[in-house]
Amino acid sequence: MGYAHEYAAAIMHRGRVPMDPADYVPNWQDGPRKAKYHPGADGFPLPDASYPAGATLGRGLFPEGAPAEGEFDLVSLSGMLRDSYGLTGRRLGVQANTDLNALPFYPLANWSRGSASGGGLYPVSIHWVSGPSAPVPPGVHYYSTRHHTMQRLLTGDVSGQVREALGDGAPGPGTDQYLVLGIKYWQNSFKYNSFSFHAVSMDLGACVQTWRMWAAARGLAVEPALWFDEERLAALLGVDPAREGIFAVVPLKWAGGHVGSDRPGVTAPVSVRRADVERSRTVLTFDALLRMQAATSADATARPAPDALGPAAAHPVDPELPEVALPPARPLDTDVRTALRARRSSFGRFDAQKPVTADQLAACLAASAGSRLGGDTGDVRLAQLYAFVNHVEGVEPGSYVYDPGRRGLRRVKEGRPGEFLQRNYFLANYNLEQAGAVLVPTVRTTAVLDAVGDRGYRLVNATVGAVAQSVYTAAAAVELGCGVALGFDNISYIEELGLEGTGEAPLLIMMIGNERPAPADFRYEIA
Repeated sequence: MGYAHEYAAAIMHRGRVPMDPADYVPNWQDGPRKAKYHPGADGFPLPDASYPAGATLGRGLFPEGAPAEGEFDLVSLSGMLRDSYGLTGRRLGVQANTDLNALPFYPLANWSRGSASGGGLYPVSIHWVSGPSAPVPPGVHYYSTRHHTMQRLLTGDVSGQVREALGDGAPGPGTDQYLVLGIKYWQNSFKYNSFSFHAVSMDLGACVQTWRMWAAARGLAVEPALWFDEERLAALLGVDPAREGIFAVVPLKWAGGHVGSDRPGVTAPVSVRRADVERSRTVLTFDALLRMQAATSADATARPAPDALGPAAAHPVDPELPEVALPPARPLDTDVRTALRARRSSFGRFDAQKPVTADQLAACLAASAGSRLGGDTGDVRLAQLYAFVNHVEGVEPGSYVYDPGRRGLRRVKEGRPGEFLQRNYFLANYNLEQAGAVLVPTVRTTAVLDAVGDRGYRLVNATVGAVAQSVYTAAAAVELGCGVALGFDNISYIEELGLEGTGEAPLLIMMIGNERPAPADFRYEIA
């Protein structure tokens, strides 16, 4: 049993037993940048990318038919990056979050992005390793989110190194184009200390799920690899493997690209030398974070067998529980770009005077249940979904489990859950009783770790992050507010839902509901 089991237990009990360092206070004045900074790096702006008609969120979440056969090019890559991690607008609405006082000051401004992020910190760093197929000189590029540009960090074809690091049996096409996703821990740990590993691995899932939705709607495929030679890729990118984990590699099927399998890999020790310059004068380390990075990267090349996750799949829904039918889900016919740019956190704007409709709830539940990371994790359904219903037309208040096979609910417990929800929420930025429903994904964390080792912790949280991103985006498409939170008593939810013997871990809560009409906001686009 590795350290990830111990960390998972501490996360589940942190509402009752604080994690070390319990007295930590962030030094906001000495915080890091929200992106990497490479002084002197040249680069190039990415082209504008229109979004085609018919590329709806429904198609992105529920692709049907033959596997996607489309090919990426520079325009589609640009569009996917801009709509997922690029800055798309200023956030300055009046709401109930604790950072409201800072928002009017431009240096502290929050900017909206398509993907969700814990604390709005966005610690995922995106590198594009391009081979000869791309219309730019081969090399390693860093995606600068603030400028929507690619900054060149290394010139030369090192795509063979990535291909060799992936090893045999890696998902995705034979290619010479890769997106490499790292997580710079200090971008998150300066605020969340030991808890940060839990949060950042969800950020990874939210980003990848955005790409999967975006790509599938356009007939493209995103199949991430989570198992590979992490040490080798950290060396290639020139990052300290203790301070930045390499979490995923996404091979891109490229228009006119080389298959690459018949091309010799570059084996010479080549490394990016243009280092990121840290803004913080003092960078702290946290024992739990260092130990989790070490534990989850130790066997990074041991890709699990295709059926390894079977024993960790979500339990079948108990057919003896009373069934509550739902109407067909409201169609998600908004295009993916529009839904992503409408996505935001509600932060206390919920208003129960207008209930959620049953077809809106059905759409959010179906989007959640359809979330998969794919790639080398296969198509096993790891996440189970529960719903605490407060104000939904045609559905009595109570707690339910979602039955994805029948696309309906089964009642776990009767009665209004609002008092339980608010009593077990730690922060003051939401009134959970005012939400139409609170959705809770669970994963059998211990079973996943037993099946694939400590690196499975990244998979667990990435799966939950993907679920959260799907719900956020579906809620925007059906004109509901949405909020996601980690600050709740996990153990109380286990007790309330009767999960003591199932091994299911409630890992976040997702609130959906109608918001108060005509909220005050800042029209950045006409300022």
